[in-house]
Amino acid sequence: MVFCSPLFLFLFLPIVLAVYLLLPGLRAKNFWLLVASLVFYAWGEISFVFLLLASTLMNYGLGLWIGRSEIPARRKMAVAVAVFINVGILCVFKYADLIVHTINSFGHLTIPAPKISLPIGISFFTFHALSYVIDIYRRKWTAARDPKDVALYIFFFPQLVAGPILRWNAIAPQLLERKFSSEVFAEGVRRFVGGLAKKMIIANAVALPADQIFALSADELTPATAWFGIVCYSLQIYFDFSGYSDMAVGLGKMFGFTFIENFNFPYTAQSIRDFWRRWHISLSTWFRDYVYIPLGGNRVTETRNRLNLVAVFFLCGLWHGASWTFVAWGFYHGFFLVLERTKIGSVLDKIPRPLRHLYAVFAVMMGWVLFRANTFPEAANYFSALFGQCHPAHPQPLARYTGHEAFWAIGLGVLFSFFQWNRFKDFCARETAKVSGVTGNALGIFGNVLEILIVLALLIISAAWLAGGTYNPFIYFRF
Repeated sequence: MVFCSPLFLFLFLPIVLAVYLLLPGLRAKNFWLLVASLVFYAWGEISFVFLLLASTLMNYGLGLWIGRSEIPARRKMAVAVAVFINVGILCVFKYADLIVHTINSFGHLTIPAPKISLPIGISFFTFHALSYVIDIYRRKWTAARDPKDVALYIFFFPQLVAGPILRWNAIAPQLLERKFSSEVFAEGVRRFVGGLAKKMIIANAVALPADQIFALSADELTPATAWFGIVCYSLQIYFDFSGYSDMAVGLGKMFGFTFIENFNFPYTAQSIRDFWRRWHISLSTWFRDYVYIPLGGNRVTETRNRLNLVAVFFLCGLWHGASWTFVAWGFYHGFFLVLERTKIGSVLDKIPRPLRHLYAVFAVMMGWVLFRANTFPEAANYFSALFGQCHPAHPQPLARYTGHEAFWAIGLGVLFSFFQWNRFKDFCARETAKVSGVTGNALGIFGNVLEILIVLALLIISAAWLAGGTYNPFIYFRF
């Protein structure tokens, strides 16, 4: 069950919201959200629900063990056991095939791949579980007394399968006490509809040409087509994932929760370092706090610091998928982060902002080639096409993949990669007040009415696109 489906929009969500609003008391509301979250996951992964429930109970017990241990050595042993088990489960389900294929390639062996089915969202599930036990170990919050609280933290359906990655110390207080108001609910609806529009109107429209172009062989790919494909994919992955994150944040607000923001206009970045402050913020800060800083962070020698950065982005790439192309993508970004900490970074800071922005966007787009390609030969062929180094025998015309829908989506995608609605609304209110002398209260009412009309229009358009069969699965579901 995905957010942009009729089943979720017109059946599941209305029922969950209606019952939630009618139930008295926070404990009853939390229990209902847990039941709804289990149904949400079981709808497509019923065979794995029991596995993840068992993992949740295990982490609940490990959290109690860690929380009650006062002897430092025992606490370290307890958290080490917890990390080993959680990472071990992730490795078995996600990386077993990669490990076997790699051993076969280097050892010229024929060990059969286990071909274990991958539970949806297991990477996000694992990081939530690790956050739970590590936050208890660090005394950032206490262990849950009720296993249902741990289950809701991990299974809560808005963030279950594609984030954002939440911290136990941030969500635990909200499980015990949170404020619910019509203003917060309305903001949640606006965020959800905005995310839905990102997905349906922009991401889905550029997804089709991106998929078609990346499926072309080296004999068919021309430079113009290759550049059009990478532009489409760059917009697709951003609006697909940020749209999902907006919907997740919006759903959280509807139930009174505050989630971490996951994106902050990453394509406005001035460097790769700046990009990672803006892209998938919950993941980059997770790696910073739970991996980079424990490795020494900036408190070590320059050489060790660079190795730490490379190690973190190796893990970041591997987290995204069981493929060496993802690992290469992680190393690629790690290389640029190390490079920007040298004298080259100082030179970069002195060049004009437009050139810094061009550098960052170009570097990110080249990285997306590695991220999107299934194999290194595919990536190499695509790079060759981008820079005119291939001579296709059967070139496919660019016009075959373009159209009014794709061009409109690209235009909107570029615009909303930079356009910030709240700032624009405040600016318009200030300028209108200066010119017309209309009171701030009247302008506020006008702005709210206009925003409601825009939200309704986006919802109707998105529903129409949904009914028209433009559905496309979220990219990050497979991670």
